[in-house]
Amino acid sequence: MTGFWWLIPVVVVGALLAAALVWQPIRRSLREKELERLRRDFHRQREHLEAHFYKRAAASGKPRGLAWTDCEFDDEVVYARDKRSGEISAFVGVTIQFEAVTGGGMEEVEFVTAPRDATAVFRVDHGKWLTDGRAVMNLNPTETLRHFQRDLELVSHEPARS
Repeated sequence: MTGFWWLIPVVVVGALLAAALVWQPIRRSLREKELERLRRDFHRQREHLEAHFYKRAAASGKPRGLAWTDCEFDDEVVYARDKRSGEISAFVGVTIQFEAVTGGGMEEVEFVTAPRDATAVFRVDHGKWLTDGRAVMNLNPTETLRHFQRDLELVSHEPARS
């Protein structure tokens, strides 16, 4: 019996390797199912999320000296995962219009009322979609993902419906 003591670590290591090989496809499948649930939830809640985005963004005071007057949302949605935290985000293209706030220093700027493209940011927190009203100005969703590629990875892209 003393000659087989070395067999125990070999069996343990083999069992761990087998478990790791089996776990990867299971983990991938669970992630895909969770993403599909999150995408369904986003579409079900989209109108409410967009309204909440506008309310939060308009109340943020950004950009300084401007007030939000309108925000139109595109159909396209880009889903991304934070490489460190695993948090899922949705990026939606928006066209925003502003007006100058009296005394805000922007009254004389000629192009204040010109429509501006941006990306509305939505994120998942504890399984639920929410927004802080954050807009990435002057970038569409694909450009936003490219700009933050060190931190984010594409997980799904739903092009605009024709």
